[in-house]
Amino acid sequence: MRIDIPEGANKVIEGLEAAGYEAYIVGGCVRDSILGREPGDWDITTSARPEQVKEIFRRTVDTGIEHGTVTVMMGKEGYEVTTYRIDGEYSDHRRPDQVEFTASLEEDLKRRDFTINAMAYSHSKGIIDMFGGVQDLNDKVIRAVGVARDRFDEDALRILRAIRFAGQLGFDIERDTRKAMIIQAQYLKDISAERIRVELTKLLVSDHPDKLLEAYVTGITAYILPEFDKMMEQPQNNQYHRYNVGVHSIEAVKNIRADVTMRWAALLHDIGKPSTHTVDENGTDHFYDHQIAGVPLAEAVLRRLKFDNNTIKDVCKLVRWHDFGMGCVPKKNTIRKLLGEVGKDFFPYIIEIKKADMAAQSDYKLEKRQSQLAELEKKYEEVVADADCVRIKDLKVNGGDLIKMGIKPGPQMGEILQKLLDMVIEDPEKNDREYLIEQVKMM
Repeated sequence: MRIDIPEGANKVIEGLEAAGYEAYIVGGCVRDSILGREPGDWDITTSARPEQVKEIFRRTVDTGIEHGTVTVMMGKEGYEVTTYRIDGEYSDHRRPDQVEFTASLEEDLKRRDFTINAMAYSHSKGIIDMFGGVQDLNDKVIRAVGVARDRFDEDALRILRAIRFAGQLGFDIERDTRKAMIIQAQYLKDISAERIRVELTKLLVSDHPDKLLEAYVTGITAYILPEFDKMMEQPQNNQYHRYNVGVHSIEAVKNIRADVTMRWAALLHDIGKPSTHTVDENGTDHFYDHQIAGVPLAEAVLRRLKFDNNTIKDVCKLVRWHDFGMGCVPKKNTIRKLLGEVGKDFFPYIIEIKKADMAAQSDYKLEKRQSQLAELEKKYEEVVADADCVRIKDLKVNGGDLIKMGIKPGPQMGEILQKLLDMVIEDPEKNDREYLIEQVKMM
């Protein structure tokens, strides 16, 4: 099999080979090329030492020279070139205490995580597959290189990466690898929140986010997302539901587009249900105000995982308002009031998560609920089309007008503007400059 290597990467390989060294593309780019996927990065491994790589190429950057990595620039593109290496002990389950360079490609490949990531390739040598990676790709299996427990001892994040690759590729996890994951899941507590966030997010936006259920079954979420365990343990004995809270949330994730904010919001939209659970005299489960209780819980998860403030804010808004309009379609004034809080441009995201939520529920009165959602969406579109006032800045009068009327800036001015806004939200036709000025005079 011939892999199409970018011209720049191939020039790097040819340059190293011409100087008498071995060189290959390695890892994920080989895997993805075999699968017909577009590689994200083209990593190169070589028998040349970092200083030898720098002697061969005119333009290089020391991006990780202590670990043997030099970036070689070909035009505007950079290619990471890493010397074959043997990792030392991993005392913290995160990174090797030291690395040792080697001239052996086999030694370098056998330290890698999974067989499908432990293949190398060059045009001159073809595919180098010492651990059965091609067969595992054909069998759609995630298998650790060598002894699985050793690989997970070296870097516990590999336990979560196995789940992530299963989600991205739609593969199953090989039995011995899965057993080792269960035994060593506890070491995930040694991994930084940032690394956990990256892997979880890649899983959630993959084609198979339901593989998060495998993380629950193997005990992984108990260490990285214990809130999900509570959701999995919370039944929903209610006509509107057919799954427990956790499975329902995963189904919602599957029914929403693969966007980071939307998928995290879908996962966490019902995080408040376990803490608000009640049972009535008929044995029916209820979760009153779970959308309100869920906001601080969702925020705590996202802050623990070191998300940026904008993502946290948007996810929490979706958690708070995902149940808006349930039961009956709100009047336009209620919609206008919400738009003033979340923004006209944000409301479609609320509609989107409501559709995903509904798709993950039972068929009980489904047509009626879909009709109500369609009516809600129509009313929103009418409010936008009519350019209704929803915020103070949309009023036909402003602070400058009030100052001219003798009102000083301060709390009183804010209260007056809020009263005018409340008035206009109830009746958009009152957003008339002369009318509003008259109202101020009467206050």
